[in-house]
Amino acid sequence: MAKEKKVEQITDMEVDFAQWYTDVCKKAELIDYSSIKGMFIYRPYGYAIWESIQRQLDAEFKKTGAENVYMPMLIPESLLQKEKDHVEGFAPECAWVTYGGSEKLEERYCIRPTSETLFCEHFRNVIQSHRDLPKMYNQWCSVLRWEKTSRPFLRHREFLWQEGHTMHATAEEAMAETEQMLKVYADFCENVLAMPVTKGKKTDKEKFNGAEATYTIECMMHDRKALQAGTSHFFGDGFARAFDITFASKENQRAYPFQTSWGVSTRLIGGIIMTHGDNNGLVLPPKVAPIQVVVIPVAQHKEGVLEACRAVVERLKKAGIRVKIDESEQSPGWKFAEYEMKGVPLRLELGPKDIEKNQCVFARRDNGEKSFVSLDEIEAVAAELLEKVHQGMFEKAKKNLTDHTYDAETLEEAKRLQQENGGFIRTMWCGDEACEIKMKEEAGMSSRCMPFGELPIGNKCAVCGKDADKVIYWGVAY
Repeated sequence: MAKEKKVEQITDMEVDFAQWYTDVCKKAELIDYSSIKGMFIYRPYGYAIWESIQRQLDAEFKKTGAENVYMPMLIPESLLQKEKDHVEGFAPECAWVTYGGSEKLEERYCIRPTSETLFCEHFRNVIQSHRDLPKMYNQWCSVLRWEKTSRPFLRHREFLWQEGHTMHATAEEAMAETEQMLKVYADFCENVLAMPVTKGKKTDKEKFNGAEATYTIECMMHDRKALQAGTSHFFGDGFARAFDITFASKENQRAYPFQTSWGVSTRLIGGIIMTHGDNNGLVLPPKVAPIQVVVIPVAQHKEGVLEACRAVVERLKKAGIRVKIDESEQSPGWKFAEYEMKGVPLRLELGPKDIEKNQCVFARRDNGEKSFVSLDEIEAVAAELLEKVHQGMFEKAKKNLTDHTYDAETLEEAKRLQQENGGFIRTMWCGDEACEIKMKEEAGMSSRCMPFGELPIGNKCAVCGKDADKVIYWGVAY
């Protein structure tokens, strides 16, 4: 008899969270290392999660009027230099092409770290009149940033993302677009990925290079660190002026349009892993799971078992559920552990005794709960359980966020709370960058955002003690 393959083991997150994360990425077959440091291989299972994210987000973007385009991957150095603040921010991470074939190029080309300059060059050519506005573009692509350190999904040199770029006739329209896209991201994280978010505005120190204002959604991971999951930027007319983009207004006056940019990346997959995973591996939100239900035959060598399982699979497929059957010769126990590792939301077990009773067993990945279900009702029950899994995952993550958000009145209290508990520390802030830097130097926390709609928790800055009217979240971030 062939020796049974062992399910890969992972490090407990309580022992070493960083190693647990790496183990999950590798052993759940999401990603692999390439021969180039910081450049990863997306394996089919990991890429399928990204495809699902991409498909659903793309549909949401198009509802807002965005259209997909594709820009070149190379940016001439002279073009990149046109927006000073922008290029200075990315200069340390730029990778350059200096040769074409065997000939040295007259001008260096930057492999895109982001595409604002390319979009602006194009906008200058296609925007002439107010009738040409708004321009609402998005592209799905990879970008390259020469990071010194790398980590699967969280920090790659080359990573996959989408970047939206829009132009509007007025600042008000551009600001509305900036806020609308942040809401799209927040709703997607909560309603699809089961990741609760804190929405807010970045400080001037933390805003995007060249932006007038940056808005963010911040999520809390299992280890109580923050993850910036998506950002939306209001550029004002700064890029338009730098690139001489003008249009004839309704009053036939030359005017500069107002610009936005917004994006999320494969970092969302890292967020899913660290928000929901456990010591058995991945726990995937049903709406992006490549396999929503895995069917495990029990005693599959017995007559009629495989046939009954295959019939169940066909029924679930017709109901629009992503389903897989594992007919391999591994034991049911091995298969249970394997698909737990892969985070499949629901497991359906079916054996001879179940068939006799016209039932099957459903097991939820998020909490391990099992239930006996009539075979006559599997489509409806599967759909209902998938929704319950999503809700259960969201509530668990929301509790982690709520339970580990703390209020502090002083820097010392903020520092102590972070050291003892981790999580988000909420204080008042005077708006002075010196206080922001001091919090980072003394408490090890960066500003995450100034949240929308939260009532003041005092009237004095936690760092300097001066009058303050801004609520701010601090945290240790990925």
